Amino acid sequence: MQHDPQLLLSLVKTQMPYGKYKGTILYKLPVFYLEWYKRTGFPKGKLGMQLETVFEIKLNGLEEIFTGLLKIS
Repeated sequence: MQHDPQLLLSLVKTQMPYGKYKGTILYKLPVFYLEWYKRTGFPKGKLGMQLETVFEIKLNGLEEIFTGLLKIS
């Protein structure tokens, strides 16, 4: 699996493009919304990878990563 160094930065810059949380920066999405995607399936492609990454970060209690990313973005 290739690592995209820009993936983490994109989590604090990219807005959700559709749905109830359209316009919300991905890292600010509520956990229950990400859990719903986990149950029903993340979208294909880059957005799915971004949402799954945000979910894993929040699930593992590593949200301080976002603070650091905000400082360098």
